[in-house]
Amino acid sequence: MKQPRTIIFASHNAHKVEEMRRICGPAFRILSLADMGCDTDIPEDGSTLAENAEAKARWVYERYGTECFADDTGLEVEALGGAPGVHTARFAGPACDPAANVALLLERLSGATDRSACFRTVIAHIAADGTLTRFDGIARGTIAGSRMGDAGFGYDPVFIPEGHTRSFAQMAPDEKNAISHRGRATAQLIDFLQSSLQ
Repeated sequence: MKQPRTIIFASHNAHKVEEMRRICGPAFRILSLADMGCDTDIPEDGSTLAENAEAKARWVYERYGTECFADDTGLEVEALGGAPGVHTARFAGPACDPAANVALLLERLSGATDRSACFRTVIAHIAADGTLTRFDGIARGTIAGSRMGDAGFGYDPVFIPEGHTRSFAQMAPDEKNAISHRGRATAQLIDFLQSSLQ
């Protein structure tokens, strides 16, 4: 039986790691930073999602010298001029508190008629030879007036994807991953990885 391909995912976020493992499936063995014994917070001071994703991937590659990837995700809300964007995880402060982030978002959108938004994920992959490739995924939708559902993480309880009436937090994991920003970017990554094996 063929052994799964091992790749480091530059993340400390257990929810994100579990979601990525589910999307990638059994052909890939996804190791988190915790699996590598790394507890360092990788700096995310880029001005774009792409800069942050690439910086995190390079940080891991420089230390472990093996195939890895990193992602950065932003929620872009039309009524807020594209905010929180690159500051999505720290919208309500450096503590990266998801509940506080959601509460602040709903407060800022109080009374707003335009609640359109999109989630954007950028994945930066670095091959064993140091070659960098980037993948982008977008999920468009609207921000709900209040929290809906208990599944998912982050802003999932208030993001209703286009064409649906339920939030990401009301969907089963596989249903969400099939249409989510991260799912779409990761699908491109998987296609790329599989094609490199042929």
